[in-house]
Amino acid sequence: MEKTEYKAVIYDCDGVMFDSFEANLAYYDRIMVMLDKSPLSREDGELMHILHTCASQDVLRHIFPDEASWNAAMSCAHAVDYRELIPFMRMEDGFRETLEILTPQVMLAVCTNRAKTMDMVLQYFDLARYFGIVMTASRVTNPKPHPEPLLKVLEHYRIAPNEALFVGDSDLDRQAANSAGVPFVAYKADLPAFARIDRHREILYLVSP
Repeated sequence: MEKTEYKAVIYDCDGVMFDSFEANLAYYDRIMVMLDKSPLSREDGELMHILHTCASQDVLRHIFPDEASWNAAMSCAHAVDYRELIPFMRMEDGFRETLEILTPQVMLAVCTNRAKTMDMVLQYFDLARYFGIVMTASRVTNPKPHPEPLLKVLEHYRIAPNEALFVGDSDLDRQAANSAGVPFVAYKADLPAFARIDRHREILYLVSP
């Protein structure tokens, strides 16, 4: 990987900053219990992928395609206290240490399909101070894979697409990056990308002058 100077590094949350699979599954299982439905099957690979990558309203639309059931599920979702689920999340190894090194060098941002839970997650793990902007599904009209969230980050920092890197782990992330013109860095994922990394510190080889 060639060293190139960039002005910003943008991170996806789930699967990149955190292993949040258990927290996400617990969130949707609580909704299922409220609706007197069976728990979600871990054996359903497609569903497990969707609940880990898509905005919650889209996940629930997949589970409850008819309007009445979806509306009921959304009402239940608003009643879940996500603060009880944050302890199920595990920060990825070396992430905080990498942020400490990056902070003097580049601007940092989060771009996630989480909606209203991202701020409390950052506060719980004492990470909010690292990020100049946090773009969530609730702060855009079109969440990923649409480029709007990334474009808003670029606009905030007044930088060009090729002056940032977006670190993600899903095809939704890749599509958003490609549409926004931002080089995509695949984290622990076998996806077409500008670069692939398996450990957070490896991003330093890309941003260090």
